[in-house]
Amino acid sequence: MNLQAKFALYNAITKIAIILVLGLIILLSLETISSHHLDGRLTKKRLKVIANLSSSEIDSLLNIQHSFTDYNILKDEFVVLNIVPKTAKLDTTISFTTERREIEGDTEIYRILNEQFEYDNKRYKLELGETMTAMQAVKTTIRFYMLIVLVIALLVTLITDFAFTKFILKPFYQIIDQKLNKVNDPTSYNYQNIPTHTTDFKILDNSINSLMRKISTLFSLEKQFIANVSHELLTPISILSGRLENILAAENLPEEHENKLLASLKTLNRLKVIINSLLLISKVENDQYVKTDQIHVKDELEEIYETLEDRIQDKKLSYTNEVNEDFKLVGNQALFHTLLVNIINNAIKYNVTGGSIIIKDRLEAHRYLLSIADTGIGMDKKIIDNAFKRFERENDDNEEGFGLGLAIVNSIAKFHQLDINIQSEKGKGAIFTIEFPIL
Repeated sequence: MNLQAKFALYNAITKIAIILVLGLIILLSLETISSHHLDGRLTKKRLKVIANLSSSEIDSLLNIQHSFTDYNILKDEFVVLNIVPKTAKLDTTISFTTERREIEGDTEIYRILNEQFEYDNKRYKLELGETMTAMQAVKTTIRFYMLIVLVIALLVTLITDFAFTKFILKPFYQIIDQKLNKVNDPTSYNYQNIPTHTTDFKILDNSINSLMRKISTLFSLEKQFIANVSHELLTPISILSGRLENILAAENLPEEHENKLLASLKTLNRLKVIINSLLLISKVENDQYVKTDQIHVKDELEEIYETLEDRIQDKKLSYTNEVNEDFKLVGNQALFHTLLVNIINNAIKYNVTGGSIIIKDRLEAHRYLLSIADTGIGMDKKIIDNAFKRFERENDDNEEGFGLGLAIVNSIAKFHQLDINIQSEKGKGAIFTIEFPIL
Protein backbone atom coordinates (compact mmCIF):
# COMPACT_ATOMS: atom_id res chain seq x y z
CA MET A 1 0.00 0.00 0.00
CA ASN A 2 1.51 3.30 -1.07
CA LEU A 3 1.69 6.45 1.03
CA GLN A 4 -1.27 8.12 -0.68
CA ALA A 5 -3.52 5.11 -0.08
CA LYS A 6 -2.49 5.01 3.59
CA PHE A 7 -3.31 8.72 3.99
CA ALA A 8 -6.69 8.20 2.31
CA LEU A 9 -7.44 5.16 4.50
CA TYR A 10 -6.45 7.04 7.67
CA ASN A 11 -8.64 10.01 6.71
CA ALA A 12 -11.54 7.69 5.88
CA ILE A 13 -11.32 5.90 9.23
CA THR A 14 -11.09 9.14 11.22
CA LYS A 15 -13.96 10.74 9.24
CA ILE A 16 -16.19 7.70 9.72
CA ALA A 17 -15.40 7.66 13.46
CA ILE A 18 -16.15 11.38 13.81
CA ILE A 19 -19.38 11.10 11.81
CA LEU A 20 -20.55 8.09 13.85
CA VAL A 21 -19.88 9.93 17.12
CA LEU A 22 -21.60 13.10 15.89
CA GLY A 23 -24.52 11.10 14.52
CA LEU A 24 -24.95 9.30 17.86
CA ILE A 25 -24.83 12.60 19.74
CA ILE A 26 -27.40 14.15 17.40
CA LEU A 27 -29.74 11.16 17.67
CA LEU A 28 -29.56 11.25 21.46
CA SER A 29 -30.01 15.02 21.46
CA LEU A 30 -33.14 14.78 19.29
CA GLU A 31 -34.95 12.83 22.02
CA THR A 32 -33.96 15.29 24.71
CA ILE A 33 -34.71 18.35 22.60
CA SER A 34 -38.14 17.08 21.57
CA SER A 35 -39.03 16.22 25.18
CA HIS A 36 -37.96 19.69 26.39
CA HIS A 37 -39.91 21.29 23.57
CA LEU A 38 -43.13 19.46 24.50
CA ASP A 39 -42.55 20.18 28.20
CA GLY A 40 -42.29 23.89 27.40
CA ARG A 41 -45.53 23.87 25.41
CA LEU A 42 -47.37 21.98 28.17
CA THR A 43 -46.06 24.44 30.78
CA LYS A 44 -47.43 27.38 28.77
CA LYS A 45 -50.85 25.66 28.43
CA ARG A 46 -50.87 24.98 32.17
CA LEU A 47 -50.38 28.69 32.89
CA LYS A 48 -53.35 29.52 30.67
CA VAL A 49 -55.52 26.88 32.34
CA ILE A 50 -54.61 28.03 35.88
CA ALA A 51 -54.96 31.71 35.00
CA ASN A 52 -58.52 31.26 33.66
CA LEU A 53 -59.60 28.81 36.34
CA SER A 54 -62.80 29.62 38.28
CA SER A 55 -65.49 27.75 40.18
CA SER A 56 -67.82 27.71 37.25
CA GLU A 57 -65.14 26.44 34.89
CA ILE A 58 -64.11 23.73 37.33
CA ASP A 59 -67.76 22.68 37.62
CA SER A 60 -68.06 22.57 33.86
CA LEU A 61 -64.96 20.38 33.61
CA LEU A 62 -66.13 17.92 36.24
CA ASN A 63 -68.70 15.33 35.35
CA ILE A 64 -70.84 13.16 37.56
CA GLN A 65 -67.85 11.00 38.46
CA HIS A 66 -65.89 14.20 39.21
CA SER A 67 -63.64 13.78 36.15
CA PHE A 68 -63.69 15.05 32.60
CA THR A 69 -61.56 14.39 29.51
CA ASP A 70 -61.34 17.00 26.76
CA TYR A 71 -59.53 16.49 23.44
CA ASN A 72 -59.51 18.03 19.99
CA ILE A 73 -60.84 16.29 16.90
CA LEU A 74 -57.39 14.93 15.96
CA LYS A 75 -56.84 13.68 19.50
CA ASP A 76 -53.54 15.59 19.68
CA GLU A 77 -54.23 17.11 23.13
CA PHE A 78 -56.29 16.37 26.22
CA VAL A 79 -57.10 17.90 29.62
CA VAL A 80 -58.04 15.74 32.59
CA LEU A 81 -59.23 17.20 35.91
CA ASN A 82 -59.85 14.92 38.89
CA ILE A 83 -60.75 15.59 42.50
CA VAL A 84 -58.31 13.88 44.86
CA PRO A 85 -58.65 13.38 48.61
CA LYS A 86 -56.54 15.36 51.05
CA THR A 87 -54.63 12.42 52.47
CA ALA A 88 -51.29 14.11 52.71
CA LYS A 89 -49.50 17.39 52.40
CA LEU A 90 -50.06 19.10 49.08
CA ASP A 91 -47.24 18.36 46.60
CA THR A 92 -46.95 21.34 44.26
CA THR A 93 -44.20 19.75 42.16
CA ILE A 94 -44.88 19.70 38.42
CA SER A 95 -43.85 16.40 36.85
CA PHE A 96 -43.71 15.16 33.27
CA THR A 97 -44.25 11.59 32.09
CA THR A 98 -44.51 9.77 28.78
CA GLU A 99 -47.39 7.30 28.68
CA ARG A 100 -49.73 5.50 26.33
CA ARG A 101 -53.34 6.69 26.58
CA GLU A 102 -56.43 5.28 24.90
CA ILE A 103 -58.96 7.79 23.67
CA GLU A 104 -62.12 6.45 21.99
CA GLY A 105 -60.37 3.25 21.03
CA ASP A 106 -57.20 4.91 19.67
CA THR A 107 -54.00 4.45 21.62
CA GLU A 108 -51.34 7.19 21.30
CA ILE A 109 -48.13 8.08 23.09
CA TYR A 110 -48.50 11.34 25.03
CA ARG A 111 -46.21 13.64 26.93
CA ILE A 112 -48.20 14.42 30.12
CA LEU A 113 -47.86 17.26 32.64
CA ASN A 114 -49.04 16.30 36.16
CA GLU A 115 -49.85 18.82 38.92
CA GLN A 116 -51.92 18.97 42.08
CA PHE A 117 -53.50 22.20 43.34
CA GLU A 118 -56.18 23.36 45.80
CA TYR A 119 -59.09 25.59 44.95
CA ASP A 120 -61.90 26.54 47.27
CA ASN A 121 -60.56 24.15 49.87
CA LYS A 122 -60.66 21.25 47.43
CA ARG A 123 -57.73 19.38 45.95
CA TYR A 124 -57.55 18.67 42.26
CA LYS A 125 -55.21 16.77 39.99
CA LEU A 126 -54.59 18.34 36.61
CA GLU A 127 -53.23 16.38 33.62
CA LEU A 128 -52.31 18.11 30.37
CA GLY A 129 -51.30 15.79 27.54
CA GLU A 130 -49.94 16.30 24.04
CA THR A 131 -49.32 13.49 21.54
CA MET A 132 -45.77 12.61 20.57
CA THR A 133 -46.74 10.93 17.29
CA ALA A 134 -46.09 14.02 15.21
CA MET A 135 -42.82 14.59 17.03
CA GLN A 136 -41.80 10.98 16.36
CA ALA A 137 -42.49 11.48 12.66
CA VAL A 138 -40.41 14.65 12.68
CA LYS A 139 -37.58 12.85 14.43
CA THR A 140 -37.70 9.99 11.92
CA THR A 141 -37.55 12.45 9.04
CA ILE A 142 -34.68 14.33 10.67
CA ARG A 143 -32.80 11.07 11.23
CA PHE A 144 -33.25 10.05 7.60
CA TYR A 145 -32.07 13.34 6.16
CA MET A 146 -29.30 13.53 8.72
CA LEU A 147 -28.07 10.12 7.56
CA ILE A 148 -28.12 11.26 3.94
CA VAL A 149 -26.26 14.47 4.82
CA LEU A 150 -23.65 12.52 6.81
CA VAL A 151 -23.08 10.04 3.96
CA ILE A 152 -22.76 12.86 1.42
CA ALA A 153 -20.41 14.72 3.76
CA LEU A 154 -18.33 11.55 4.17
CA LEU A 155 -18.08 11.00 0.41
CA VAL A 156 -17.22 14.64 -0.24
CA THR A 157 -14.53 14.65 2.45
CA LEU A 158 -13.05 11.38 1.20
CA ILE A 159 -12.89 12.65 -2.39
CA THR A 160 -11.42 15.99 -1.35
CA ASP A 161 -8.94 14.29 1.00
CA PHE A 162 -7.83 11.89 -1.75
CA ALA A 163 -7.43 14.74 -4.23
CA PHE A 164 -5.59 16.87 -1.66
CA THR A 165 -3.20 14.08 -0.65
CA LYS A 166 -2.56 13.36 -4.32
CA PHE A 167 -1.73 17.03 -4.85
CA ILE A 168 0.45 17.17 -1.73
CA LEU A 169 2.34 13.95 -2.53
CA LYS A 170 2.79 14.69 -6.23
CA PRO A 171 6.33 16.12 -5.73
CA PHE A 172 7.24 13.06 -3.64
CA TYR A 173 6.26 10.63 -6.41
CA GLN A 174 8.03 12.82 -8.97
CA ILE A 175 11.21 12.62 -6.89
CA ILE A 176 10.90 8.82 -6.64
CA ASP A 177 10.15 8.44 -10.34
CA GLN A 178 12.64 10.89 -11.83
CA LYS A 179 15.43 10.74 -9.27
CA LEU A 180 15.44 6.99 -8.53
CA ASN A 181 13.36 4.76 -10.83
CA LYS A 182 14.48 6.29 -14.13
CA VAL A 183 18.16 6.62 -13.29
CA ASN A 184 20.32 4.08 -15.11
CA ASP A 185 23.55 6.04 -15.47
CA PRO A 186 24.62 8.29 -12.58
CA THR A 187 26.68 10.42 -14.99
CA SER A 188 23.52 11.54 -16.82
CA TYR A 189 21.57 12.28 -13.65
CA ASN A 190 19.37 15.40 -13.62
CA TYR A 191 20.18 17.48 -10.53
CA GLN A 192 17.39 20.01 -11.09
CA ASN A 193 15.12 20.20 -8.03
CA ILE A 194 11.50 19.11 -8.27
CA PRO A 195 9.20 22.16 -7.66
CA THR A 196 7.54 21.86 -4.25
CA HIS A 197 6.58 24.04 -1.27
CA THR A 198 6.88 21.17 1.22
CA THR A 199 10.06 21.48 3.26
CA ASP A 200 10.37 17.73 3.87
CA PHE A 201 10.29 17.00 0.14
CA LYS A 202 12.89 19.68 -0.51
CA ILE A 203 15.17 18.03 2.06
CA LEU A 204 14.57 14.61 0.45
CA ASP A 205 15.29 15.99 -3.03
CA ASN A 206 18.51 17.71 -1.92
CA SER A 207 19.63 14.60 -0.02
CA ILE A 208 19.14 12.39 -3.10
CA ASN A 209 21.01 14.93 -5.25
CA SER A 210 23.87 14.95 -2.79
CA LEU A 211 23.97 11.17 -2.69
CA MET A 212 23.90 10.92 -6.48
CA ARG A 213 26.84 13.32 -6.76
CA LYS A 214 28.88 11.00 -4.57
CA ILE A 215 27.73 7.94 -6.53
CA SER A 216 28.53 9.68 -9.83
CA THR A 217 32.02 10.46 -8.60
CA LEU A 218 32.58 6.87 -7.48
CA PHE A 219 31.08 5.61 -10.74
CA SER A 220 33.54 7.67 -12.78
CA LEU A 221 36.41 6.47 -10.61
CA GLU A 222 35.28 2.86 -11.13
CA LYS A 223 35.23 3.28 -14.90
CA GLN A 224 38.68 4.82 -14.83
CA PHE A 225 39.95 2.10 -12.48
CA ILE A 226 38.60 -0.70 -14.73
CA ALA A 227 40.18 0.86 -17.79
CA ASN A 228 43.51 1.29 -16.02
CA VAL A 229 43.45 -2.21 -14.51
CA SER A 230 42.54 -3.77 -17.86
CA HIS A 231 45.43 -2.00 -19.55
CA GLU A 232 47.91 -2.56 -16.72
CA LEU A 233 47.08 -6.26 -16.31
CA LEU A 234 46.49 -7.34 -19.89
CA THR A 235 49.72 -5.82 -21.12
CA PRO A 236 52.09 -7.70 -18.74
CA ILE A 237 50.04 -10.88 -19.21
CA SER A 238 50.56 -10.64 -22.96
CA ILE A 239 54.27 -9.99 -22.45
CA LEU A 240 54.61 -12.93 -20.06
CA SER A 241 52.69 -15.19 -22.44
CA GLY A 242 54.99 -14.22 -25.31
CA ARG A 243 58.13 -14.85 -23.29
CA LEU A 244 56.92 -18.21 -22.07
CA GLU A 245 56.03 -19.24 -25.60
CA ASN A 246 59.52 -18.22 -26.76
CA ILE A 247 61.11 -20.27 -24.00
CA LEU A 248 58.95 -23.27 -24.94
CA ALA A 249 60.22 -22.97 -28.53
CA ALA A 250 63.80 -23.39 -27.37
CA GLU A 251 65.52 -26.69 -28.12
CA ASN A 252 66.77 -29.12 -25.49
CA LEU A 253 64.23 -27.84 -22.93
CA PRO A 254 63.82 -30.39 -20.12
CA GLU A 255 60.35 -32.01 -20.05
CA GLU A 256 59.86 -31.06 -16.42
CA HIS A 257 60.41 -27.37 -17.21
CA GLU A 258 58.23 -27.63 -20.30
CA ASN A 259 55.30 -28.91 -18.23
CA LYS A 260 55.69 -26.10 -15.73
CA LEU A 261 55.80 -23.52 -18.51
CA LEU A 262 52.66 -24.97 -20.09
CA ALA A 263 50.85 -24.81 -16.75
CA SER A 264 51.95 -21.18 -16.34
CA LEU A 265 50.67 -20.32 -19.83
CA LYS A 266 47.37 -21.96 -19.05
CA THR A 267 47.06 -19.93 -15.84
CA LEU A 268 47.85 -16.68 -17.68
CA ASN A 269 45.23 -17.46 -20.31
CA ARG A 270 42.65 -18.13 -17.60
CA LEU A 271 43.52 -14.83 -15.96
CA LYS A 272 43.21 -13.07 -19.31
CA VAL A 273 39.78 -14.58 -19.91
CA ILE A 274 38.60 -13.53 -16.42
CA ILE A 275 39.81 -9.95 -16.90
CA ASN A 276 38.15 -9.71 -20.33
CA SER A 277 34.91 -11.09 -18.92
CA LEU A 278 34.87 -8.63 -16.03
CA LEU A 279 35.71 -5.81 -18.41
CA LEU A 280 32.81 -6.85 -20.66
CA ILE A 281 30.36 -6.91 -17.74
CA SER A 282 31.55 -3.51 -16.58
CA LYS A 283 31.21 -1.95 -20.02
CA VAL A 284 27.73 -3.42 -20.49
CA GLU A 285 26.52 -2.23 -17.09
CA ASN A 286 27.98 1.22 -17.76
CA ASP A 287 26.08 1.50 -21.08
CA GLN A 288 29.29 1.80 -23.09
CA TYR A 289 27.76 -0.04 -26.06
CA VAL A 290 25.31 1.27 -28.64
CA LYS A 291 22.01 -0.44 -29.48
CA THR A 292 21.41 0.33 -33.14
CA ASP A 293 21.57 -3.11 -34.81
CA GLN A 294 18.58 -4.94 -36.29
CA ILE A 295 18.89 -8.41 -34.78
CA HIS A 296 17.08 -11.46 -36.20
CA VAL A 297 16.83 -14.03 -33.41
CA LYS A 298 16.33 -16.92 -35.83
CA ASP A 299 19.44 -16.02 -37.87
CA GLU A 300 21.54 -15.67 -34.71
CA LEU A 301 20.56 -19.16 -33.56
CA GLU A 302 21.49 -20.68 -36.91
CA GLU A 303 24.88 -18.95 -36.86
CA ILE A 304 25.55 -20.12 -33.30
CA TYR A 305 24.74 -23.72 -34.25
CA GLU A 306 27.34 -23.59 -37.02
CA THR A 307 29.89 -22.31 -34.50
CA LEU A 308 29.12 -24.92 -31.84
CA GLU A 309 28.30 -27.83 -34.13
CA ASP A 310 31.57 -29.65 -33.44
CA ARG A 311 31.06 -29.52 -29.67
CA ILE A 312 27.46 -30.73 -30.05
CA GLN A 313 28.57 -33.67 -32.18
CA ASP A 314 31.50 -34.53 -29.91
CA LYS A 315 29.04 -34.99 -27.04
CA LYS A 316 26.53 -36.81 -29.31
CA LEU A 317 23.76 -34.37 -28.44
CA SER A 318 20.44 -34.11 -30.23
CA TYR A 319 19.99 -30.44 -31.22
CA THR A 320 16.45 -29.35 -32.22
CA ASN A 321 15.64 -25.84 -33.37
CA GLU A 322 11.85 -25.30 -33.40
CA VAL A 323 11.93 -21.51 -33.73
CA ASN A 324 9.20 -20.43 -36.15
CA GLU A 325 8.75 -16.70 -35.58
CA ASP A 326 10.99 -14.24 -37.41
CA PHE A 327 11.31 -11.99 -34.38
CA LYS A 328 13.50 -8.90 -34.61
CA LEU A 329 14.78 -6.51 -32.00
CA VAL A 330 16.99 -3.43 -31.93
CA GLY A 331 20.13 -3.83 -29.87
CA ASN A 332 23.81 -4.65 -29.96
CA GLN A 333 24.27 -7.70 -32.18
CA ALA A 334 27.66 -8.73 -30.78
CA LEU A 335 26.39 -8.63 -27.20
CA PHE A 336 23.16 -10.47 -28.03
CA HIS A 337 25.20 -13.11 -29.86
CA THR A 338 27.33 -13.51 -26.72
CA LEU A 339 24.18 -13.91 -24.59
CA LEU A 340 22.84 -16.79 -26.71
CA VAL A 341 26.28 -18.42 -27.07
CA ASN A 342 26.77 -18.50 -23.30
CA ILE A 343 23.34 -20.07 -22.64
CA ILE A 344 23.69 -22.69 -25.39
CA ASN A 345 27.29 -23.34 -24.40
CA ASN A 346 26.12 -24.08 -20.84
CA ALA A 347 23.44 -26.41 -22.25
CA ILE A 348 26.25 -28.31 -24.01
CA LYS A 349 28.79 -28.22 -21.19
CA TYR A 350 26.45 -29.44 -18.43
CA ASN A 351 24.50 -31.88 -20.62
CA VAL A 352 24.88 -35.63 -20.47
CA THR A 353 26.42 -37.58 -23.32
CA GLY A 354 23.69 -38.45 -25.82
CA GLY A 355 21.35 -35.84 -24.31
CA SER A 356 19.32 -33.23 -26.14
CA ILE A 357 18.93 -29.49 -26.59
CA ILE A 358 15.56 -28.10 -27.72
CA ILE A 359 15.00 -24.46 -28.66
CA LYS A 360 11.41 -23.20 -28.97
CA ASP A 361 9.67 -19.84 -29.27
CA ARG A 362 6.21 -18.44 -28.64
CA LEU A 363 4.69 -15.10 -29.65
CA GLU A 364 2.11 -13.60 -27.29
CA ALA A 365 0.20 -10.32 -27.17
CA HIS A 366 2.85 -8.21 -25.47
CA ARG A 367 5.92 -10.43 -25.41
CA TYR A 368 8.02 -12.92 -27.33
CA LEU A 369 9.37 -15.96 -25.46
CA LEU A 370 12.45 -17.96 -26.44
CA SER A 371 13.24 -21.11 -24.44
CA ILE A 372 16.42 -23.22 -24.47
CA ALA A 373 15.96 -26.61 -22.76
CA ASP A 374 18.58 -29.26 -22.05
CA THR A 375 18.69 -32.71 -20.42
CA GLY A 376 21.77 -31.99 -18.34
CA ILE A 377 22.63 -32.26 -14.68
CA GLY A 378 20.18 -29.52 -13.69
CA MET A 379 20.34 -27.16 -10.72
CA ASP A 380 18.76 -27.06 -7.30
CA LYS A 381 16.95 -23.98 -5.97
CA LYS A 382 20.00 -22.56 -4.20
CA ILE A 383 22.06 -22.67 -7.38
CA ILE A 384 19.21 -21.08 -9.37
CA ASP A 385 18.93 -18.21 -6.89
CA ASN A 386 22.66 -17.47 -7.25
CA ALA A 387 23.00 -18.39 -10.93
CA PHE A 388 23.53 -14.83 -12.16
CA LYS A 389 26.03 -13.86 -9.48
CA ARG A 390 29.66 -13.54 -10.46
CA PHE A 391 31.98 -16.50 -9.81
CA GLU A 392 29.04 -18.77 -8.88
CA ARG A 393 29.46 -22.23 -10.45
CA GLU A 394 27.60 -25.53 -10.30
CA ASN A 395 30.86 -27.43 -9.79
CA ASP A 396 33.78 -25.59 -8.23
CA ASP A 397 36.15 -28.31 -9.44
CA ASN A 398 35.31 -27.66 -13.07
CA GLU A 399 38.32 -25.90 -14.48
CA GLU A 400 36.59 -24.97 -17.72
CA GLY A 401 34.36 -22.34 -16.16
CA PHE A 402 34.92 -19.22 -14.11
CA GLY A 403 31.36 -18.53 -12.94
CA LEU A 404 31.06 -15.46 -15.17
CA GLY A 405 29.09 -16.83 -18.12
CA LEU A 406 25.60 -16.29 -16.64
CA ALA A 407 26.71 -13.03 -15.03
CA ILE A 408 27.53 -11.79 -18.54
CA VAL A 409 24.17 -13.13 -19.77
CA ASN A 410 22.34 -11.26 -17.02
CA SER A 411 24.13 -7.97 -17.71
CA ILE A 412 23.46 -8.18 -21.46
CA ALA A 413 19.80 -9.07 -20.83
CA LYS A 414 19.31 -6.03 -18.59
CA PHE A 415 21.11 -3.88 -21.17
CA HIS A 416 18.46 -4.94 -23.73
CA GLN A 417 15.54 -4.80 -21.21
CA LEU A 418 15.05 -8.57 -21.37
CA ASP A 419 13.97 -10.92 -18.58
CA ILE A 420 15.53 -14.37 -18.08
CA ASN A 421 13.86 -17.13 -16.10
CA ILE A 422 15.43 -20.47 -15.10
CA GLN A 423 13.40 -23.61 -14.46
CA SER A 424 15.40 -26.61 -13.31
CA GLU A 425 15.59 -29.60 -11.01
CA LYS A 426 18.66 -31.49 -9.97
CA GLY A 427 19.27 -34.28 -12.45
CA LYS A 428 16.39 -33.25 -14.74
CA GLY A 429 17.98 -30.61 -16.94
CA ALA A 430 17.24 -26.88 -17.18
CA ILE A 431 15.10 -24.51 -19.24
CA PHE A 432 16.27 -20.95 -19.85
CA THR A 433 13.42 -18.67 -21.00
CA ILE A 434 14.19 -15.24 -22.45
CA GLU A 435 11.29 -12.77 -22.47
CA PHE A 436 11.37 -10.02 -25.11
CA PRO A 437 8.90 -7.16 -24.54
CA ILE A 438 6.85 -6.04 -27.54
CA LEU A 439 6.32 -2.28 -27.43
